[in-house]
Amino acid sequence: MKLTEVLVKPILTEKANAQQEKLRRYAFKVNRKANKLEIKSAIEEFYGVSVTEVNTVVVPGKNKTRYTKAGFIKGVKPAYKKAYVTVAEGETIDLYANI
Repeated sequence: MKLTEVLVKPILTEKANAQQEKLRRYAFKVNRKANKLEIKSAIEEFYGVSVTEVNTVVVPGKNKTRYTKAGFIKGVKPAYKKAYVTVAEGETIDLYANI
């Protein structure tokens, strides 16, 4: 798998921001087929930091239902893989630089 296909996007939530400040841990949405070694090398290449730890979580899909004039519409939000990346002491990733 190419390194450009591994990372999908960073996760910018309140919980993720709190972990960035306290634990130097960053959350990314990654490709479902990517493993920890590919995630580590992609983060190190794109952001120029040294990664000490990578934890992955597969978030299951959720059933969603909404009521419309035509009746109930049912669907499923897709499952995705999340990676929590811990960087070395004293290093940071600037996720807001490209906004």
